[in-house]
Amino acid sequence: MRPKLSLALIAAIVVLVAFTIFITWRAKKLDLSLRKSGENPSLTGQMAPDFSLPAVGGRTISLADYRGKKKIVVSFWASWCAPCRLETPALKEFYEKHHNDSENFELLAVSIDSDRADAEAYAAESRMPFPVLLDLNTTASHAFGVNAIPALFVIDERGKITYEHTGYDGAIALQLARQLGLNDNSGEGDSADGDSSH
Repeated sequence: MRPKLSLALIAAIVVLVAFTIFITWRAKKLDLSLRKSGENPSLTGQMAPDFSLPAVGGRTISLADYRGKKKIVVSFWASWCAPCRLETPALKEFYEKHHNDSENFELLAVSIDSDRADAEAYAAESRMPFPVLLDLNTTASHAFGVNAIPALFVIDERGKITYEHTGYDGAIALQLARQLGLNDNSGEGDSADGDSSH
């Protein structure tokens, strides 16, 4: 005579099987996502995709507005992104140190938040001194191939992308100074030589 399985044991087996299937599916999905992100071609050397986005404060800013006039740093971020919150103070300090009316660059902080209020609240809370644009439908971020944030691009006066970086970089001020041809005496040494640009 075979022993009967209790309902609790059967339920535990079903839960274990379901959990195993879910974990396997999730791991495959993550692996596929990582492979795809590694396959994204670099935009360095290519013309930057143009965009026209509403800015916090009401006006609309287009990337084309700066073509032939200034170098542009485009930083994609979101209020819910922890690495973005680490990067914001560094970008703010860099901008306040190097930007004035005679400088030949502008920094555009492009929020990919789906809720305008969240982006505006974080921009106000962190006192971003540069233009904050709202990419509520992620059209600009898709055009730039952004699949992780923070994502940063440097665009020259002709509109070509000269540098791109994804993820938080503790030496971002040195990298930006180098890419924009500015003198940055922040005393951080040459730790930015570990360039992880794409």
